[in-house]
Amino acid sequence: MSNLPGKHFKHCVNALKYSLQGFIACFKNEVAFKQEVFVGILNLIAVFALPLHFGIRLLMITLWVLLICVELLNSAIEAVVNIASPEYHELAKRAKDYGSAAVFCILTLFFGGWIIIASYFIYKLM
Repeated sequence: MSNLPGKHFKHCVNALKYSLQGFIACFKNEVAFKQEVFVGILNLIAVFALPLHFGIRLLMITLWVLLICVELLNSAIEAVVNIASPEYHELAKRAKDYGSAAVFCILTLFFGGWIIIASYFIYKLM
């Protein structure tokens, strides 16, 4: 039993290592992930440059993190489908389409949030 905390710590360190490897691999191999990281940098700059309420800042950062999560899952689905079914298969196509639709949904929420924020500032200028 005395070795148990050491095993938990090693497990956590390994989980962190595998997560970082996943981020790096996705950044190297997926153009959409690179674009979404760039959007995230712009998001962070805008969130802290504009006079936004704390809750709005938190919401926009959370939506971006969700976008990254969904893109990682979509990329994982695509990688598994590509290796499991190199030839065309309707179920493989559906799996990829479902992942793409999930990314579209979170992108809609994210950019919808920025449209609402922009509308607010335009309204204040009028």
